[in-house]
Amino acid sequence: MRAASHKPASYQHGTSNVYADLGYRAPETVLVKAQLVRRIAELLAERGMTQTEAATALDISQPKLLKMLCGEFRGLSLYKLMVCLTHLGQDVHIIISPRSDQRSTGTLSVTFV
Repeated sequence: MRAASHKPASYQHGTSNVYADLGYRAPETVLVKAQLVRRIAELLAERGMTQTEAATALDISQPKLLKMLCGEFRGLSLYKLMVCLTHLGQDVHIIISPRSDQRSTGTLSVTFV
């Protein structure tokens, strides 16, 4: 029997956005959606809501809620996710400001307080 080879694993350092690393189109948007969905999931868990109760509260179908919570949220708009948060008693504020540097493209981010 041969001894197992102990070659060092090859890896590459990623960015702060896994969706950009994976080559998603519009990775900033996908990351923001993922962050919003994560917060929705946390709030539902904190409240101990069933999927049926949660779907009713969020005004979406139970199958769509299940897909969303399993990471399939591409069919949901940022607006719909923000509305879901308001249904869960969260205030959502959108702040638009000029970039501090002169790059032509701004950034999209989420901050939870």
